Amino acid sequence: MPVFPDARVLHIDITGPDRSGVTHALTSILARSGVRVLDIGQAVIHDALALGMLVELTDDLRASSLLTDLLLQAHELGVQIRFTAASGDDYQTWVSGQSKARYLVSVLGRVLTAAHLAEVSGAIAAAGLNIDRIDRLSERSSIDTNGGSSRVCVELAASGRQVNEPEFRAALMAITTRHDIDIAVQLDTAYRRYRRLIAFDMDSTLIQTEVIDELAALAGQGEQVRRITEAAMRGELDFQASFRQRVALLKGLPESALRHLVDTVPLMDGAERLIGTLRRLGYKTAILSGGFTFVGRELQRRLGIDYLHANELDIRDGVVTGEVREPIVDGARKAYHLADIARTEGLDMRQVVAVGDGANDLPMLELAGLGIAFRAKPLVRRSARQAISTVGLDGILYLIGVRDRESLV
Repeated sequence: MPVFPDARVLHIDITGPDRSGVTHALTSILARSGVRVLDIGQAVIHDALALGMLVELTDDLRASSLLTDLLLQAHELGVQIRFTAASGDDYQTWVSGQSKARYLVSVLGRVLTAAHLAEVSGAIAAAGLNIDRIDRLSERSSIDTNGGSSRVCVELAASGRQVNEPEFRAALMAITTRHDIDIAVQLDTAYRRYRRLIAFDMDSTLIQTEVIDELAALAGQGEQVRRITEAAMRGELDFQASFRQRVALLKGLPESALRHLVDTVPLMDGAERLIGTLRRLGYKTAILSGGFTFVGRELQRRLGIDYLHANELDIRDGVVTGEVREPIVDGARKAYHLADIARTEGLDMRQVVAVGDGANDLPMLELAGLGIAFRAKPLVRRSARQAISTVGLDGILYLIGVRDRESLV
């Protein structure tokens, strides 16, 4: 066996078929001489094991039969073992690298291909980052394309120098325009692992419809209101002025129409699984909506939402008056309520997530530690730091680090 003169650190690399007891058998040999473990990592893909250890290479270890014993034990276990020595200076260089910037890049979609990974890993390398780890957060996909998981998410942990984040994000977003995938990039910090409040826009985010458009259809003003709504959500119109204009077109609508709409409004796909899991994990949730409280209160009751701020439609004698009560919840008001709820809960804004689809959601998406444009208008998708369009609302669980097997609903 080589004695590795002048080396102070030994890298032990084990690969082969996975089986119970491999790690125990090999570390038990090292334990005989009280070997100091400097670092260790293990991963299993399907039934293939990759185990790596950095240990201090002492004179006693050089003089012992431990390395020979490890080789014999590895042969008996049916795995391969390789030894690589490093100097103390090399090790110290590696230790000093712990202060590097660290990022988490999440790739989401209905399927994952080698082309997706090639382009994402290429963008990571071009930014000067090195991929340290890749984890699958979604459940395993079936080989049968007609079955298995309807979504895939892998998370790439990368480190290196501090990157130009706008350029890095732009490169990743360009990939999403060429492929039917979403890519999110976050700094890997303690706040990413300890989000505690998630606030949602309501219309076209927590539910699948725009309530004001549905009411307008019942009032015979559907096409006119829909055009105004779409322009407002694209950021082409002032929200408050356009909102008053749309509400005015609802004048004369009977209150019974509102009750019917509440009973039929469809939840966004993945909403119940997402909210249910968040509640069980102890998250606080909020609806911050430019829509109406009569729908928001029903969602609050049905889903167990903690906070609700939306607009109050004025009704007199059982009829919609065409007016809305002040203050109107616009983009600035959403951001105000988000900050206020965070203060009430004693949270740092970096622990806050905001989700929305329209231009009036941008202020709260910018304020939150994690702002997510969900199936958003092009302006919002370009402006938000994160965007999800290919999977349901429960895809947000991946961005806060929750694996499919950890879902509680």
